[in-house]
Amino acid sequence: MRIGIIGAGNVGGTLARLLVKRGHQVSIANSRGPESLTALAAEIGATPVSVVDAANDGDIVIISIPTKAVADLPRNLFANVPSSVVVIDPGNYHPELRDGRIDGIDRGMLDSQWVAQQIGRPVIKAFNNILAKSLLEQGVPKGTRERIAISVAGDSLDAKAAVRRLVDELGFDPVDGGNLDNSWRQQPGTPAYCRDLEAVGLRRALAEADRSRIVEYRAGEEARMRRDGPPAQPVTHAEGYATDLPR
Repeated sequence: MRIGIIGAGNVGGTLARLLVKRGHQVSIANSRGPESLTALAAEIGATPVSVVDAANDGDIVIISIPTKAVADLPRNLFANVPSSVVVIDPGNYHPELRDGRIDGIDRGMLDSQWVAQQIGRPVIKAFNNILAKSLLEQGVPKGTRERIAISVAGDSLDAKAAVRRLVDELGFDPVDGGNLDNSWRQQPGTPAYCRDLEAVGLRRALAEADRSRIVEYRAGEEARMRRDGPPAQPVTHAEGYATDLPR
């Protein structure tokens, strides 16, 4: 499968590394241009390309950049991309630590709904509630006891099915997170956020989340990150698109 990844920070770089190992043709891009990704691409076997090429050359496109940077992507980036191409949003909104205030989200729009609006394409929410370190190190074969689960939320059943297959291929149990309007259940600070839960526990955590507490959940997670600092992450060589906070 051809997979384009926009953003080569913690999660984007880790996904690129894992997907190449599984035989996919991976293109990576960032805001600094393909030349800045030469070393990383050579190390992992990916192809450094422009952002436009990453969006246009994939069967799946992953936008792994800070939320605030989505608005800086080229205009009409997906205008000529076939509707069959699946777009994955693994991002999280961090208003105090990185992104600044985004009015649409602060007025109640969900992170991924805002992203979809900015790029003019439906998105699937996935890989936003697992640490890059867990993503890199904790994938195991299907059927392994206590296999970590990853939730996948979105409106297209076909697109979700494609992403769920990818999750399984990477060594994690895919869990249906519902439609995109339910993607808040896996946003920062919720019971399902970055806890490395197995499938039963993740489904329970998604169900336990309280929509009225979205702002509280996010503020609590940012306070925790300020207090404890970010967890250890895989080393990446070229990020671009500003600061790529760990989940």
